[in-house]
Amino acid sequence: MLQEYKHILVAVDGSKEAEKAFNKAINASKRNQAKLTIAHIIDTRAFQTVSSFDGVLAEQATKMAEDTLKKHEEEAQKKGCKDVKTIIEYGSPKSIIAKQIPSEQNIDLIMLGATGLNAVERLFIGSVSEYVIRHAPCDVLIVRTDATLHFS
Repeated sequence: MLQEYKHILVAVDGSKEAEKAFNKAINASKRNQAKLTIAHIIDTRAFQTVSSFDGVLAEQATKMAEDTLKKHEEEAQKKGCKDVKTIIEYGSPKSIIAKQIPSEQNIDLIMLGATGLNAVERLFIGSVSEYVIRHAPCDVLIVRTDATLHFS
């Protein structure tokens, strides 16, 4: 008996790793005839270091996220995904991806790109994927390879 997923979440941030996860999420969504939610989390902690924060940075980040998500949504639909939704959230990516979106959207699979953090960086700031694996209420798939890569 094969596991079937009904609602897949993929987080995109512009990295090569996230693009690999996005491409595999498209394939998984089509195979399972599942809803695909594409999320971009704007890490508001990055704005806390700006002393004269006036909202311009947040507006720019939001505009970039909207453009990125629109492009991803169109690509997913072009490649055959029938039910695609996009989400922009603000806050800690770890918590939002692991807890908030899965509970609000009834997600049963989260797909993330593997991070490029080294051991020292993980020690101090922690890996988003590591946190999601530990705290998500659903299955989590960490993507390391391209969707077209096949092993013999």
